[in-house]
Amino acid sequence: MRRPSPWLAATLLAVAVLLSISALIFIPLVLHPNLSNAQLRGVPDAQTRITLQQAQAQLQNNARSTLLQGLAGLILVAGAIATWRQVQISRHGQITDRMTRAIEQLASDNIHVRIGGLYALERVAKDSSEDRPTITKILTAFIRNRSPWTAPPQRDHQHTAPALDDGMPRLGLRAEDVQMALYILGDRPRPSDERPLYLSFADLRIASLAGRDLRGLICRDANLAGAWLQRAQLDDAYMTATDLRQARLEGARLVNAKLNNAHLQGADLQHVDLRGADLTGACLNGANLTGVHFDQRTKWPMDFNPDQLHEPTRSS
Repeated sequence: MRRPSPWLAATLLAVAVLLSISALIFIPLVLHPNLSNAQLRGVPDAQTRITLQQAQAQLQNNARSTLLQGLAGLILVAGAIATWRQVQISRHGQITDRMTRAIEQLASDNIHVRIGGLYALERVAKDSSEDRPTITKILTAFIRNRSPWTAPPQRDHQHTAPALDDGMPRLGLRAEDVQMALYILGDRPRPSDERPLYLSFADLRIASLAGRDLRGLICRDANLAGAWLQRAQLDDAYMTATDLRQARLEGARLVNAKLNNAHLQGADLQHVDLRGADLTGACLNGANLTGVHFDQRTKWPMDFNPDQLHEPTRSS
């Protein structure tokens, strides 16, 4: 936004001053005009005429006092508005500087510096609601770039590699900064009009996301094998062809989630809410579906019979 030039500001101030002086001079005369000779002709006593003129002048002075008080109030209000505006400009500038420094930290080769940048972005998101969507995009891009999944599983569920490498540590140990970014996203204040988190093609094996709010997550062709997703909110999530082998999903909500061609072999789905979920083409071999919730909208794989579930909880 362009700032007005000093000359323009000075000109406007001078015009305002001239208008104020003119108002103080002429408005009282309009409200209480001087008594004319014709009006005073009927008053024979000179002293009475002087008294009337003085009274009229006093009315004019009272009007000027009222105008001065009003102008003083307007000046105070204008000063308060200008101060508030300056504070807002200063605040926005500080937030911009904080975001810029935090983003620079994310590009560091030092993991501790990157984690510091993540904490700084989390603080900015708490302080500035209007910057939260931008920070969410920055964090999801950071996760995808720091932990990419370049070998998505085959759609026919024929795996050439195990779900997890032998002795693989959880995500928080092998990529602490990526796990920290996931924590921040999962715990963020979530406005109703926020765009979904985009984490497709990310390697999030053995990530810790239990109890996190991930509604509307877009995580297509990603690897969440062995991930801890107990009680996570995954309503309306788009997880087509995602590798969820051996994932722990106990008590998670997957209402209306898209799990087409998902790999759920050996996953723990106890008491998962699958109402309206689409599992067309998904592989459920060895998955624990005890107490799963589903309804008539739930779409199962072609070769799967929901009646075979052990102690299912069917919702009407």
